[in-house]
Amino acid sequence: MTTPPPQSPNPYAQDQPPHGQPQAQAPYPPQGGYPQQPGQPGFPPQGAAPYAPVPPQPKRRFSPKLIRLAIIIVIGIGAAIYGVISSQNDADTAKVGDCMHRGSSSDTNPDLEVVKCSDSKAQYTVLAKISGKYSETEANDKCSAAAKDFQYSYTESGDGSDFLLCLKDYKK
Repeated sequence: MTTPPPQSPNPYAQDQPPHGQPQAQAPYPPQGGYPQQPGQPGFPPQGAAPYAPVPPQPKRRFSPKLIRLAIIIVIGIGAAIYGVISSQNDADTAKVGDCMHRGSSSDTNPDLEVVKCSDSKAQYTVLAKISGKYSETEANDKCSAAAKDFQYSYTESGDGSDFLLCLKDYKK
């Protein structure tokens, strides 16, 4: 008569080696997935790099349109900066006590600019600055009321800032 094999502690376990015998390794690959075999789609040939080399990008050349646009932008920025800098000494920035220089020789449209009183160009001193648009007669009346010793009146209008400057000669 033959004896049956010994029972394992787990009655539901099947195909387990008896106690005390080493278990065989599992047929699973190491972490990282199944190894690909040559001939499978997407598998590089033996000895090849895992990824195809990236072809070098062609050197980009700037298009003429892009160059023209850049030039226009630079010119526009330069013109804006020049406008801001050149308008900093205009008559509309003058305050009472500032010294002025007459840039043009035209009596009907003189070009007044603010200068330092220590500058040799200083010709006039601002006695009063009055907002509004005035005729020549009104300007003289306003300046007489604002400063008794005024000698010249200068009106500016048009750029949205109408004003009157009452001036006298600057004594050095």
